[in-house]
Amino acid sequence: MADTLPGASAPAHWNLDTVVAQLRDSREVTHKIRYQGNIRELPSKAALVGILQGLCAALFPTHYGRAGLTDESIDYFVGDTLNTTLSLLSEQVRRGLVFGTDAGKLTGAQLTERAQQITREFASQLPAIRALLVSDLQAAYQGDPAATSISEILLCYPGTVAVIYYRLAHALYRLDAKLVARLISDIAHSDTGIDIHPAAQIGGSFFIDHGTGVVIGETAIIGQHVRLYQAVTLGARRFPADATGALIKGNARHPIVEDDVVIYAGATILGRITIGRGSTIGGNVWLTHDVAPGSNVSQADARSNCPE
Repeated sequence: MADTLPGASAPAHWNLDTVVAQLRDSREVTHKIRYQGNIRELPSKAALVGILQGLCAALFPTHYGRAGLTDESIDYFVGDTLNTTLSLLSEQVRRGLVFGTDAGKLTGAQLTERAQQITREFASQLPAIRALLVSDLQAAYQGDPAATSISEILLCYPGTVAVIYYRLAHALYRLDAKLVARLISDIAHSDTGIDIHPAAQIGGSFFIDHGTGVVIGETAIIGQHVRLYQAVTLGARRFPADATGALIKGNARHPIVEDDVVIYAGATILGRITIGRGSTIGGNVWLTHDVAPGSNVSQADARSNCPE
């Protein structure tokens, strides 16, 4: 009997024994990058996608959960969803804690207990997070004449998805689940094109209109009632290094945007500068200096004030 069917190609031979052996040598010897040399277990981005879906369903059950929920069933649905989702989240938090600076001092049981404590505290913050998100939704409805309802904003606006994920990630980041928080931000970036570092501080009634290309850096501080349009960058101007040439991490290097500021599409605002309360920053402005409260900055204004 022939080894292959008539007309079929013969099996390919890829020399896999050699390739697999060389990859093992790269992983284990010549190019080893595993954390602390031996940690294989990582948080799962796929698991976090499901966890985010569960958290969104608990926060807004009929929009992100089940449309047919009733007054009799909705609390049961929320409780059951949270019970499952928080258990899954605790495991991902535990995996992420392994990458913390103090992880080597903790046993496996202690890491598990710490993850459960973080998850429990995170769960207690969900009502406050939802209150902030409702203020964001109201800001979107009031700030966009095209919006016909809060439901449309929840279902159709990528900026809303990015802000929901940011608020969840920010809470976890502040509780020291930093790797999980960063992964959530990356999921939001992939889904929406909006990149918000979970350490950024953002006040209530925040609205990102359209949204694609928005970048908000780690140490940015944004006040209340701020509106951004697409392709706005709140970034760093310089990256200082230490005596060895390594970048200094964690220093304040992103803008402070005070309350009631509007920043139009394509504006790039760099460095630890302050945009004063009630200001409007025009489209495509490149800004590296402080702006007084109540200012209106156009491209021409920004050019005339740029340092030599």
